[in-house]
Amino acid sequence: MHELSLCQSAVEVIQQQAAQHHVARVTGVWLEIGALSCVEENAVRFSFDSVCRGTVAEGCELHIAIKPAQAWCWDCSQAVEVTSQDARCPVCNGARLRIGSGDMLVVKSIEVE
Repeated sequence: MHELSLCQSAVEVIQQQAAQHHVARVTGVWLEIGALSCVEENAVRFSFDSVCRGTVAEGCELHIAIKPAQAWCWDCSQAVEVTSQDARCPVCNGARLRIGSGDMLVVKSIEVE
């Protein structure tokens, strides 16, 4: 389950930022997950709660946004957003897409006390 290691990395970033800014408690975290990251939202929630125990982020509220992947359609020469690897172009229904992003997990924002 790679969600656990991703959450551990995210909590490390949160703890580093909290220490750098002399924060005693994190009350909210906003994560952005790429639609093509193969990450299960429920597994992220469970893992995040587990790895936050005993840290400044323990008990914080987790907010998750799924971000569509950016792609280029070779059929209609348009930049488009897709939500799966086997997606078709939402403009022309073409199947020749070059996926440029969409497999990340990013800590977008941290709310503190």
